[in-house]
Amino acid sequence: MRQRWPKIILFTLVVGGIIAMVMFWLMRPRPVPVRVTEVDRGQVQNSVANTRAGTIKACRRSGLSPSIGGQIVHMPVREGDRVKKGQVLLEFWNDDLTAQLVLARRKTRAAEARARQACVQAETALRESRRLQELHKQRLASAEATDKAVGETRAAQAACDAARVNVEVSQAQIDVARAALDRTRLVAPFDGIAAQVNGEIGEFVTPSPVGVPTPPAVDLIDDSCIYVSAPMDEVDAARIRVDMPVRISLDAFADKVFPGRVRRIAPYVLDREKQARTVEVEADFQDPEVTRNMLAGYSADLEIILAQKDDALRIPTEAVLEGNKVLVLGAENRLHEKPVETGLSNWKYTEVRSGLKAGQQVVLSVDRDGVKDGALVRIESREH
Repeated sequence: MRQRWPKIILFTLVVGGIIAMVMFWLMRPRPVPVRVTEVDRGQVQNSVANTRAGTIKACRRSGLSPSIGGQIVHMPVREGDRVKKGQVLLEFWNDDLTAQLVLARRKTRAAEARARQACVQAETALRESRRLQELHKQRLASAEATDKAVGETRAAQAACDAARVNVEVSQAQIDVARAALDRTRLVAPFDGIAAQVNGEIGEFVTPSPVGVPTPPAVDLIDDSCIYVSAPMDEVDAARIRVDMPVRISLDAFADKVFPGRVRRIAPYVLDREKQARTVEVEADFQDPEVTRNMLAGYSADLEIILAQKDDALRIPTEAVLEGNKVLVLGAENRLHEKPVETGLSNWKYTEVRSGLKAGQQVVLSVDRDGVKDGALVRIESREH
């Protein structure tokens, strides 16, 4: 009996040791998977972006409506048609005004004929007057006849001048009649696309009452020149200047970024209810050729480059913690929190002025549970 006790004690110790080792293995701290990247050198930019989606706009866009009312008798364009400058877009019934223009032209021809008659008579009277003056010098014509001929010449010349003025009056009447006729036609002021057409043949159209907006008869867009207009926060707008470089992105071209330049900064602040105060900033595309397949109305975003360094020590911006700190991967895969002095920064990269060296590895997945100073980690992926 006494010989069995040591064996039981030994067995108990062995089992206890095994259990302790298993518990230690199960309760040991497990490495947290993290994404890391190396501190490197490259381009860093300080930029600002719009607070709400911007819009592609045409350099020229007109909501065209006739200045008078009438019944539509001719509407040769439809939505999406491309039109030329001077092309008729809409025409009202205007037979009466057409007749008045014809009448004015015929009156002008009659006035021109009367003017030619009067001027021929004036030329005849002038020759007769000169002949009598020569005869009077030779004492072959009386002074009374000569004076009468001179007076008749002056009267005939005045009649000629009056007839010519009547021709000018008649020509002005043609212009008046033509202007009245032109008001019944809506013509394109520039080349473009009819984006919207309101009205059908036979309908009556009346001008908009004062203070009551109505849809235009034709919404004409000049798509040969487009730009981006986007709202910028009033705080950021103070640092923006004309001609600053811009990166333009569009939802319709999600895989592309287009270079551009700031063309205009609105000289006023928009105060929208329940929204931040903003300033409208406009930007041109650097290469107009890339806009050929773009449509006015597309949503667009602007990233305006305020400053840039081409060879700066940098880290991804997502690696920077509150208070300008980063988690650096150290020996034995332990994390160490280090303060850094930052410089230029945007959504992608942040400049490091001090606190890190090129080649060190910093953690990107800083928002994961367990990622903190002193944590044991394992590298899930290395990103560049």
